[in-house]
Amino acid sequence: MSEKQYDSVLVGYAEEPRYNDDGQVGMWSVRFKDNELREIIEKYATTRNEQGQGGNVYVTLFMSKSGKACCRVFDPNSAAAKEKRAAKAAASASVDDVPF
Repeated sequence: MSEKQYDSVLVGYAEEPRYNDDGQVGMWSVRFKDNELREIIEKYATTRNEQGQGGNVYVTLFMSKSGKACCRVFDPNSAAAKEKRAAKAAASASVDDVPF
């Protein structure tokens, strides 16, 4: 059985979510120290293209299976992310330019 590869890295636990009057999650917050934020930008920012697009860091807040609020960041250099980009490039290269 192959091991599942992830395209994100757990960067820590977020603060507990705040709920609205209906009992639904209203908002979450996450806090980074300046050195942690600098490291996240250096390691996980996407590359910029010729037009200056890119340089993004994608952070996701989620609830773990044990009910803890967590934070993860997308790693564009991970093996899973590289595989997804290669598959997407292969799929777009295989599409024929059909006029209809």
